[in-house]
Amino acid sequence: MPTDPPVTPGHLQFELVPVPVRDIDRAKAFYADQVGFTLDVDVEPAPGVRVVQFTPPGSSVSIKLSTGFPQLDMEPGTLRGLHLVVADIEAERNRLIANGIDVRPVEDVRGVQFAYFADPDGNTWTLQHLPWRPIR
Repeated sequence: MPTDPPVTPGHLQFELVPVPVRDIDRAKAFYADQVGFTLDVDVEPAPGVRVVQFTPPGSSVSIKLSTGFPQLDMEPGTLRGLHLVVADIEAERNRLIANGIDVRPVEDVRGVQFAYFADPDGNTWTLQHLPWRPIR
């Protein structure tokens, strides 16, 4: 897309994480309706191939749910500890709980706060609050 930022020579721009799931439609509903990620793409470019891509609000890294890519085959539920950095961990935890997600209580580890949840396949996510990080 013409609005995408340029890739600077010598940089490695991290953009996409494949997330292994059993049922793309169930996972699509979870990430869009419950977590609140923005749906970027949902295409079937060839028979047996489907790509669904989401971007978390405020992030430059997206996730991809897909079928038909043998090189991306991973056991559903094996992705662990993806981090979502938040400005207010209690507010974000409460929002996710209100959307039907089981989020563990906030843990404080030497001033850094964490709260954990999983998608319907068992891939785990971490809310993280870094108090010293500026809020935009």
